[in-house]
Amino acid sequence: MSQTITSTNFKFPGQKKVYKGKVREVYTLENDILVMIATDRLSAFDVVMPKGIPYKGQILNQIATKMMAATADIVPNWLLATPDPNVAVGYACEPFKVEMVIRGYLSGHAAREYKSGKRSLCGVAMPEGMKENDKFPEPIITPATKAEKGDHDEDISKENILKRGIVSESDYLLLEKYTRALFQRGSEIAAKRGLILVDTKYEFGKRKNGTVVLIDEIHTPDSSRYFYKEGYQQRQDDNLPQKQLSKEFVRQWLIKNGFQGLEGQTVPEMSDAYIKTVSDRYIELYENITGEKFLKADIKNIQNRIEKNVLLYLNRS
Repeated sequence: MSQTITSTNFKFPGQKKVYKGKVREVYTLENDILVMIATDRLSAFDVVMPKGIPYKGQILNQIATKMMAATADIVPNWLLATPDPNVAVGYACEPFKVEMVIRGYLSGHAAREYKSGKRSLCGVAMPEGMKENDKFPEPIITPATKAEKGDHDEDISKENILKRGIVSESDYLLLEKYTRALFQRGSEIAAKRGLILVDTKYEFGKRKNGTVVLIDEIHTPDSSRYFYKEGYQQRQDDNLPQKQLSKEFVRQWLIKNGFQGLEGQTVPEMSDAYIKTVSDRYIELYENITGEKFLKADIKNIQNRIEKNVLLYLNRS
């Protein structure tokens, strides 16, 4: 099995603290600079799997940075540089403690809730008579609280966000505006690649100067669900599953093997052969989403490579 990076313990110049999320590890340096490392950890149902996926961190980081560049005219973002295939460097921000989830179609979590009989998600009504993967009349925003590593994100309504003071009303209205504009742009980019952007999540933060900026990842297969546009309607008409590009294939495999992140459940064993298929799927996702050939970085010693590239960047800055 190829080498992966599932944990880091760097000591960069001017380092003040380290935050370890489900997939990314964020190093805060002096002068309000962040070094964000996309690891090869795989998270599903808010649980980090025991083994890493080769090239996954590189894929997520490179898609996210390309999409940040493609949306910088809509919303400012935190990004300054990408000194390594797995690394993004940017401005430190105070993250909003909500994820802005937007759904164009009744899929994934929304479909599971709908199937259970619910017709409201995060206080937003879902029309009667829909079937899984149908398009909503208009995209709906269904926020989630931002969980720490090992905890579960939780659905929350706009009303509760404001009532609990998690985000101020003026900031929340701006987050909604940015979320809809980003989803529109993401949908246009996807359409050019023969894809449908089904649903996604955005995370935002506030810089010390008060500017609200886009942070973390955007339009990656970990944060988004894509369908292939060709044949979408025919599959809906024939009541067939959609051909999709997302992490959903991992979730479905886990469900089939008796795991949904619930108490008492054990993560099924992932063989090296299965992990290779997951890595291959992520490469397929990258090439379809970006329209570019994926170039594998040298993974003989990822830790050394990352440290060397980050230090070179910091010494030049």
